[in-house]
Amino acid sequence: MHMDKDQIAQRVSELMPGVIEDLETLIAIPAIAFPGYPEEPVRQMGEVALQMFRDVGFTNAQLMDVPSGYPPIYGEIEGPPGSPVVVLYAHYDVQPAPPEQGWTSDPWTPTRKEDGRIYGRGAADDISGLVSHLGTLRVFDGKPPCTVKLILEGMEETESNLEAFVEAHPELFACDLFVICDMGNLRVGEPALTTALRGDVACIVTVRTLEHPLHSGVFGGPAPDAMMALARLLSTLHDDDGNVTIAGVSETVWDGADLSEDDLRSSADVLEGVALTGSGPVGARLWARPSVNAIGIDMTDIASSSNVLIPEARAKISMRIVPGSEPTKELDALVAHLESHVPWDAKVEVQRTKEAPPFLCKTDGPGYAAARDALSEAFGRPAGEAGCGGSIPLLRTLEKAAPGAEFVLWGPEDVAAARIHASDESVDPVEIEKLIVAQALLLQRLATGSGSG
Repeated sequence: MHMDKDQIAQRVSELMPGVIEDLETLIAIPAIAFPGYPEEPVRQMGEVALQMFRDVGFTNAQLMDVPSGYPPIYGEIEGPPGSPVVVLYAHYDVQPAPPEQGWTSDPWTPTRKEDGRIYGRGAADDISGLVSHLGTLRVFDGKPPCTVKLILEGMEETESNLEAFVEAHPELFACDLFVICDMGNLRVGEPALTTALRGDVACIVTVRTLEHPLHSGVFGGPAPDAMMALARLLSTLHDDDGNVTIAGVSETVWDGADLSEDDLRSSADVLEGVALTGSGPVGARLWARPSVNAIGIDMTDIASSSNVLIPEARAKISMRIVPGSEPTKELDALVAHLESHVPWDAKVEVQRTKEAPPFLCKTDGPGYAAARDALSEAFGRPAGEAGCGGSIPLLRTLEKAAPGAEFVLWGPEDVAAARIHASDESVDPVEIEKLIVAQALLLQRLATGSGSG
């Protein structure tokens, strides 16, 4: 039975108490797939999520066999003959929530606060996406108007095993459209499709200046200290405004939705009085230019320090690269910069550790048009386009498995307030509700072949 927007919205409104109950059930499970954390909660999360999706119509869903790590969940619901095929993606693992992050409520207890948002680890990333798929299937009583496949990843936040699974079973992912529900609007109530993801390249740079530690009083001055050499090297990666200075790295142009400086400050919790880095529009800095950071340093810690010059220091450098660029070329530029800018002729060695590609969605196909129309209709205002600073190498793998398929990237994780990966992560239930309406409208539009070009 075909439903109009109002009928779908009413149906979703009636379903929301159950959707929120599922959200709260899953938030309470500390499904951290990182090495060193207990396995039982992750396996519990997989089993609970599996049963939830079986209950909404994926009766053949199962935990798939993988050589190592936590299993993905896969299932299919056959639609009418000849109908489009849609793959729904989300992940069931979550980030750690250490006490030092400064949570104001227990991360494993779903907590609704005065602002109406629901707080807890994974509330947004990506339990909100997972329950959005549950709600979408409930709209159709488990019988969607087109063929729907489900893939729930169990190790998205750590060393993913899904790419290898896709490469080994490409036939499972043959489809017309991938719906990646692990994103969000820039602000609550302002619909946006994510069309660009930055890539990520990384390396470890080691700087050596001495054969062994030296007494800083006896040798300090003429004898070069490796930590100071490393500090000077790292300082060459940016100009005084914080713009990246690496020759040969790619930039592009961003003409989609933008974030204000106030939005960025609020969502990132930048300390009062501290300036933002870089120049130009915030959206361009986030999605059209590279960013580079030292994300780890190895040397003597303060507790065990003494009055010595440091002979060797290492830093792990991560550089986010713009959509449309090639990881190898961008990492080449970073390595060349590090090798050529080390001071005092210090010995420098660079070890390449990561080359994750960026991703650009094609926005000229019928699936994207149907999604844009559905999102606009669900939110009652035109949908814009946004970028995302995160990298999802899986998307390139899915693109190779289903070369003709389109991609839709959206979700309830609003950028301005969700605080994914940080303390007090939260989700606005209204974003989930409207996203479910959008997904139900999308499936109907695909089934009938409607959607503007």
